[in-house]
Amino acid sequence: MGKDVVVLDGGMGRELKRMGAPFSQPLWSAQALIESPSLVRRAHQNFINAGAEIITVNSYACVPFHLGQELFQRQGAVLAQQAAEIANSVARDALSNTQRTITVAGAIPPVLGSYRPDLFEPKQAMSILDTLINAQEPYVDIWIAETISSIEEFAAIQVALKNSNKKKYYSFTLQDDLDEQVKLRSGELVAEAVKQVCDAGADGILFNCSIPEVMAEAIKQTKALSAKLGKALEIGAYANSFGPIKTGHKANSSLNQTKGLSAEEYLAFVKQWQQLGATILGGCCGIHPEHIQAISHWKHAKDKTAS
Repeated sequence: MGKDVVVLDGGMGRELKRMGAPFSQPLWSAQALIESPSLVRRAHQNFINAGAEIITVNSYACVPFHLGQELFQRQGAVLAQQAAEIANSVARDALSNTQRTITVAGAIPPVLGSYRPDLFEPKQAMSILDTLINAQEPYVDIWIAETISSIEEFAAIQVALKNSNKKKYYSFTLQDDLDEQVKLRSGELVAEAVKQVCDAGADGILFNCSIPEVMAEAIKQTKALSAKLGKALEIGAYANSFGPIKTGHKANSSLNQTKGLSAEEYLAFVKQWQQLGATILGGCCGIHPEHIQAISHWKHAKDKTAS
């Protein structure tokens, strides 16, 4: 991925729910993988049809936090591998049928709970991370570790990925507060996370699963600091359409309500992010194929104007 805009897919979990796939807490998007994998395939295809150039493996819920410890021990690796195989197969079909090259991103989710840096424990996390990475590695082109809530969590994932020679992108979730001191869910400054990502030699830094309004300041600071450090980091953003998520949020207790952002409303944010230096642009929870299609149409119109 280079300096041009690359279109990432949207939120698989909410898309599966909207499609009528089996979907409930705590299984989240893993339920469709277990009960109706053909719908997982169709959800990927919906995003590709909308113009996504990167699809993300549906492995976000293949962790004990969603599956429970017993099911994870029995089937976690198998489910993560199955999710990666499905994404890989859809991408191969796209190349064969339409000559479009689709990048498959292996997904590394929060293994001990989304938005909860207080629940993270490195030793406990490492074996789960190893399971997810080993299961997906043969089928993916790049890695996106997403919804990272703290620098401690980033450090553990970085260690877990050390033996993979594929490009590595780290995506942080931000506090949903409009503040110049933009922070991770842990309260740590984005600037500190950017320094750590630069020191790690990562290929890019993204921000995801936060309200769209907080992304711009994070992108602006990342662009300025990475340039100051002399690092050519790719920058990306993919927001959710939730209301603000508060500290101590219990991700498995209920479904967050979405704000129902229109494709046009979301695109306005995306255009701002691109102006500030982001090149990897897509959506997280509640951002559907019609939102991705708006981004894709805008990208192609922009490319035609430039040429």
